[in-house]
Amino acid sequence: MLVELKKLRFKSKLQDSLATELEREKLAVIEAKSLIQRKSNELESTVKKLKFESQLRRNLSSELERQEAAAVKAQEIALQKKSEIEDISSRLSRYLPSRLYDSIFSGEQQVEVSSKRKKLTFFFSDLVGFTRISDSLESEEVTDMLNYYLTEMASIALEFGGTIDKFVGDAIVIYFGDESESEVQENAFKCVSMAVAMQERMKGLERIWAPKYGLKDPLQMRVGINTGYCTVGNFGSKDRLDYTVIGGQVNLAARLESAARPGSILVSFDTFSQISGDIECIELEPATLKGIKEEVRVFEVCSNKKNTLRVLRIATENAECRINVDQLSGQEFEELMEFVENVRRSIKK
Repeated sequence: MLVELKKLRFKSKLQDSLATELEREKLAVIEAKSLIQRKSNELESTVKKLKFESQLRRNLSSELERQEAAAVKAQEIALQKKSEIEDISSRLSRYLPSRLYDSIFSGEQQVEVSSKRKKLTFFFSDLVGFTRISDSLESEEVTDMLNYYLTEMASIALEFGGTIDKFVGDAIVIYFGDESESEVQENAFKCVSMAVAMQERMKGLERIWAPKYGLKDPLQMRVGINTGYCTVGNFGSKDRLDYTVIGGQVNLAARLESAARPGSILVSFDTFSQISGDIECIELEPATLKGIKEEVRVFEVCSNKKNTLRVLRIATENAECRINVDQLSGQEFEELMEFVENVRRSIKK
């Protein structure tokens, strides 16, 4: 009986132990399931996060590619616009003096009506008889001749540092002293030296034009030069400006050009006083010029000392005569002889 009782107690105790163990295992299983669920949820969250980051990277990569393509396109457009602006500015530079062009595009020069006083040397020239000759040629030939002539003269002007103010048909207006910091004397010397070089070049052009255009008489250039104070700057309206020089001294250079004989260079006393030590000139008779009240002292430039002009003069109370021996043409000589003969006949009668 006692043994059976012990067995029953042992069996009961064993059952309690098994129940407790089963309960612990059950709790462990529940805890494991909970852990697995949490891990599963974390894993799912991580996967979603990775998928989102992957999609974000793809979107960013695509956006970067689009931005890179847009940047490349913008750069191409910018380069094209820059090229267009450079082309336009290059064209504009042909219409403006170099210093004016540089100062405008650098922002130094304000594009407004303004001016200043400066002492400059002015150059005026034109081709003698060009209008008459152009009437006998086709317009294409006139254009070709004029453009060739202006190109040659402009090249010489730029070589000597002159500022080309304007072309008016076959006339050229140039001035020295505005674009450089040189002294007045140096500017006057450069201007006259330029004029001499242009006259030398005209001799070469005569040989080219004669057979090409069938010219009976060679085209000759006459030049007038003066040095003095003028007003230089922008003139015009707020919508249309012209950078040029104005003043009485400018007009004097133009009048000297009109009074010059074909192929010669006339300078005023003010210019002569600046170049007399370097360039040989001869003084002519004082001239009465249109628009100038008083007589003007006039000097003719000798191209070089070997070709010094010989001028014979005679002046009495009732007669005055001046003959440029080296430049006297045969026709002029015949006209002179006829004039003297007519005078002799008149006196004899």
